[in-house]
Amino acid sequence: MAAGGVRVDGNALVLGAARVSFMRTLRLPESGTHGLPPGLGQFPLRRVEDYPDTAPPQWLAKGGVMLPVYLREAMWLGFGGTLEPTAVQVGVGKVCAVSGERWTGRLARRPQNYVVPPRQPWLDGINSGDGTVRQFVAVPLGLGATVEGQVTGEETTGGVQLQAFALSPEPLARWREAEQRSAMRTRGFTGGYGGGPVPPPMAAAPGAAPAMPQPGGAAPAAPAMGLGVGGSMRQEVYGDDRPLSDWAEEAAGRVFVHLVTPPAWRRITGEEPPPSPVDRAAYTKAGLPWFDYYDESAADLAPAGPLTEVRPVGEWLGDDHAPWTPPAPGQVKPLGNAPRPGVPVEDGDW
Repeated sequence: MAAGGVRVDGNALVLGAARVSFMRTLRLPESGTHGLPPGLGQFPLRRVEDYPDTAPPQWLAKGGVMLPVYLREAMWLGFGGTLEPTAVQVGVGKVCAVSGERWTGRLARRPQNYVVPPRQPWLDGINSGDGTVRQFVAVPLGLGATVEGQVTGEETTGGVQLQAFALSPEPLARWREAEQRSAMRTRGFTGGYGGGPVPPPMAAAPGAAPAMPQPGGAAPAAPAMGLGVGGSMRQEVYGDDRPLSDWAEEAAGRVFVHLVTPPAWRRITGEEPPPSPVDRAAYTKAGLPWFDYYDESAADLAPAGPLTEVRPVGEWLGDDHAPWTPPAPGQVKPLGNAPRPGVPVEDGDW
């Protein structure tokens, strides 16, 4: 099935008018509630279809893209460059990260199962309500530690699923007219907290290192990875104030994002994965910033029922003994109150 307008542009995904980047970040302690951790650069994205001889057959059947991630590495989704309101669904193992319901591929309001960039500039984890989210953390399938495993009792899907819906023509025209009347609209968020620069993207898929065929021409299975949760942070997941009928009935695009272990990434792509994330204590001791975002005009969604009982990955993997140095008050920076060409991505049956 065609991707319906999904493209890879550098290391970002473009779904209709939405632009999504997967950002590397510091993993939070699993106790307490924290500020927003920084963006440490984008995960590299590669199209699965570019590696027909080395990608697992089941991945080729699903299509989409892949990114390399370490065990217990954290990530957040940035929606910088989304210049028109877009309803974006985020699935973790085909469990909605906003509502906790199973993936349906359709927009719903009770409970809301999508976010709306650019008002929602990023999503760092699953919606835990009361102005907080639980951080996205990568774990293997099979332990029961993923959100998918804890909510559904099964771990069969893994990865991340994205789907975007545009505004219907009349609501979109009204929004554009309002934008023209308002000179105060904030535009051009670049994908890093505070609008700061993002490190230069790695080469897009066509420029990637060539895949290395396996002996006998058969691609081995790759370890399946999904997302569990880590620590809690202060971040609101905003409710949509439009009627559901304002959104198009058909999605502008959808894509399956496969999470790849570093050894499998080397084997499939022939590339080295990025180095493991920076030590969080060293980052804080260096005086580098954390963030706190607030939008007084938006309302936070209520806690998502099925997601309130999801437990952190440390209960399966144990304490990693990584040192933790909380940021000083002056390190927490207050924040708040865009279509480009790219390479199309093939979609499949998932």
